[in-house]
Parts: sequence; structure tokens; C-alpha cells
Amino acid sequence: MTATDPALTALAQGWCALSLLHGRIEAHIERALQNNHDLSVREYSLLDVLSRQHNGEGGHLQMKQVADAVVLSQSATTRLVTRLEDRGLLSRYLCPTDRRGIYTDVTDAGLTLLAEARPTNDKALREALDEAARNPELAPLVRAVESLHAPV
Repeated sequence: MTATDPALTALAQGWCALSLLHGRIEAHIERALQNNHDLSVREYSLLDVLSRQHNGEGGHLQMKQVADAVVLSQSATTRLVTRLEDRGLLSRYLCPTDRRGIYTDVTDAGLTLLAEARPTNDKALREALDEAARNPELAPLVRAVESLHAPV
């Protein structure tokens, strides 16, 4: 392959379109969450991931699993957890079976904020997708996203 190979160019264009779609959606959701709930997209994502934990086997995530789920480094995830813990939205405690492990749970205040922010997130996502669908270059990507979890 060469730098002018049409397949490589198409692949690069596709990647740029996907990156553009992601950036537009994230920026739209970020504004809505910040304006209405004083939350960033990353904070919302972290609260959402941690709210899905349960007390059954494998129900609590280790920090590396949390970092992977919110697509951040472990150090950035730890800083984010600390910030939300300082706001009273998360709490940390030692794992009862492995004293080296630390678990993080969403507090009642965090669950309340998440419940209030979820409709804002969903509405902003829908708005951003609808806007992107009007762009011929992004419309196929929007359809692909929408088809991922379409009811069977």
C-alpha cells in the first residue's frame, strides 16, 4: 500500500468521519450535562458504570476494569473517582476478601444525581445523532450506531 492508495484514503476518511461524529456527540452531551447537572461526560460515565455493580460474584469492579469501561487510564480514573468522592457522589472501601483491593460505590447522592442526569444524557444523545444524520457523510455512521441495540 502507498499513501495514495484509494483503499487507505477511504479508510482514513471513514476514521475521520467516525472521529468527527464522536466529537460532536460528546461535545453536545457535555454541554447539556454541565449546564443542567454540573457533570462532565466522563463523570456521568463513571457514575453510570459504577451504578451497575452488584453484590454478587464478580459484581464489583477493580479500578483497572473501571478505567477500561470509561476509556481512561488508571491514574486519570483514580483522579476522577477522587473528585467525585470529594463531592460526596462516590465512596471507597477495602475489598473484604483482598485487603489490597479497593472498591468504589455510588452514594445515594450520586444515584440521585445520576437518575436526574440520565434523561438529559439520553435527550442530548438523541439530538446529536439527529443533527449528525442530516450530514450525508455522517448519516451511515448514525444508522450503524442506531442499529447496534435496536429491538429485535
